[in-house]
Amino acid sequence: MREDPPNPFFVVAVDGPAASGKGTIAQDLGGWLKLPVLDTGLLYRAVGVLVEKSGQSLDNPEAAAAAAETLTADQLEDAALRTRAAGEAASRVAVHQRVRDALLDFQRTFANQEGGAILDGRDIGTVIAPLAPAKLYVTAKPAIRADRRWKQLKAQGERVTKADILADIRRRDRRDGGRDTAPMKRAQDAVLLDTSEMTIEQAADAARRIVEAARARWLTPS
Repeated sequence: MREDPPNPFFVVAVDGPAASGKGTIAQDLGGWLKLPVLDTGLLYRAVGVLVEKSGQSLDNPEAAAAAAETLTADQLEDAALRTRAAGEAASRVAVHQRVRDALLDFQRTFANQEGGAILDGRDIGTVIAPLAPAKLYVTAKPAIRADRRWKQLKAQGERVTKADILADIRRRDRRDGGRDTAPMKRAQDAVLLDTSEMTIEQAADAARRIVEAARARWLTPS
């Protein structure tokens, strides 16, 4: 007789750098599996936007921590969180330990909800949900990621050059991967998915196959 699964709920961790396609993949997986999805980057974007609106410096850990500790779910709906400036602000406030501590419970509560969940970010598989049954690390070449982000921002009405976006991408990669606290990195048991040469449909299909294989293992104890 088969035993119960080792974990009560199916959690999918989708990590990777900016504009790699992880957000699109996470949303597709959510629709496919009928699970709620959390874009954890929005939490840090919201903190950054709140700090800037208060007139404080993004490099001020006290101001950033205060914003993180009072953040509410409804503040994640602000359209300003999708801008280029918000992405840069998120990367800067994410280096503060108190900010990460304040947002940790929010993310873990979401991950541990009944039925399961999908979270995308940079430290989901390593810090937020290290025991997640399914883990993906989604990446792409910097130039390709910059082109994707440029097209996205252009569609939103922002005027920016591809060269500037590529510089942003490389700067954020260095900052996110080099910070002392919860750096962006691939979990040892995460499956690497390079979307550089993939269409959206191909990337989503590849992610589904990876997650389906992980779910089969999760449902079949060794």
